[in-house]
Amino acid sequence: MNAVIIAVLIMLGLSLFRIHVVVALVIGAIAGGLLGGMSLDDTVTAFTSGLGGGATVALSYALLGSFAVGLSRTGLPELMVDKALKVVNRQGGDRKKGLAKVLILFIILLISCFSQNLVPVHIAFIPILIPPILQVLNELGVDRRAVASVLTFGLTAPYILLPAGFGKIFHGILQSNMADSGMEIELSSIPTAMLLPTAGLVVGLFIAVFITYRKSRTYKQLSISQEPEKERTYSKRSIFFALLSVVVTLAVQLPTESMILGALAGIIVLYITGSIRLKESEEVLTDGMKMMAFIGFVMLAANGFAEVLRQSGEVEQLVNQVSGMIGDNKALAALLMLIVGLFITMGIGSSFSTIPIIAAIYVPLALELGFSDMATIALVGTAAALGDAGSPASDSTLGPTAGLNADGQHNHIWDTVVPTFLHYNIPLILFGWIAIMIF
Repeated sequence: MNAVIIAVLIMLGLSLFRIHVVVALVIGAIAGGLLGGMSLDDTVTAFTSGLGGGATVALSYALLGSFAVGLSRTGLPELMVDKALKVVNRQGGDRKKGLAKVLILFIILLISCFSQNLVPVHIAFIPILIPPILQVLNELGVDRRAVASVLTFGLTAPYILLPAGFGKIFHGILQSNMADSGMEIELSSIPTAMLLPTAGLVVGLFIAVFITYRKSRTYKQLSISQEPEKERTYSKRSIFFALLSVVVTLAVQLPTESMILGALAGIIVLYITGSIRLKESEEVLTDGMKMMAFIGFVMLAANGFAEVLRQSGEVEQLVNQVSGMIGDNKALAALLMLIVGLFITMGIGSSFSTIPIIAAIYVPLALELGFSDMATIALVGTAAALGDAGSPASDSTLGPTAGLNADGQHNHIWDTVVPTFLHYNIPLILFGWIAIMIF
């Protein structure tokens, strides 16, 4: 069996048995490297060299966590909770309580989608929005697996379909790598080709929210902080400064495309306005970094894991093995290439990083099999997107977990990874395959 498949299966298997995902990634990487013919020294060297690729992301998330905790000192989270409680209390009754659930999930969905395109802050909004409303979600009996499904949908579907924000980056990478591999395409063709695969994500979202996780689930009302819970007040002045810091963060992040500079600008505004007192600043920023440290370490390990797979040469070998099995059968070729894409992205944890790897091999193979340009776009785009939802190492799953587990009642693997894998990857394969066959 190919070393890539074994490495990913080891990583996923250990994660499912509740072995910490960082440990699972390291063990999976070592196994993949050794089975791919690399020595232990070469495997460790490749893993270590790959860590540097995640350093920027790790620092970005650490500063965003600090900004989120600092923002909480302004009373903005309390204002959000008060507004949400008014909605809940105003509803009353089981039917109206159900409407309140749907309303809150819809608001979370909108904000998640906007975070990819309209205001491209990615997962930075999650530690600001989600922890303060956990108690409201608990009162409503909302199953957090449904919230995780909503968040992951919002973090993936918009960039797959829409050519704006992170979607513009995704579409640009897709176009340039397909061109480098011998197929020139128009950017305007990508949304049309990816429309049906995205529809599969919509179906998965509907099933998750209205069928699988529609029933109430009981959680304990716990304080998010380890310290005794403090009553925080807010005023028009404090809320104004909170919103100002958010605006400044976006104003810096969007033109510079740097989450580090954006988060730093927001923290500076909180310092200047007195929202964070100097004597408590070290404690505040450290707490924020602790909150996002989980994501940072997983992203570092995922980059090391991916580098080992790349240097082993087993990714290309896997695709070559699959191409030797399919002959001239287009339907089988499309299905197998989608499944291979799922395994590759599950290991790497990023659809953006997967495109260059698979486009170089899939595009020539698609040309040889006679796939149209639109079918090839759907093939490469869907194969890259597969696994982003449902990968233990993807920020599309790590972000929701960071917010929903603020009180320690949401497991990353069983409450985020498994639900999103089942509800998004299965329909994405099905709808992506149909799109390839239609085009």
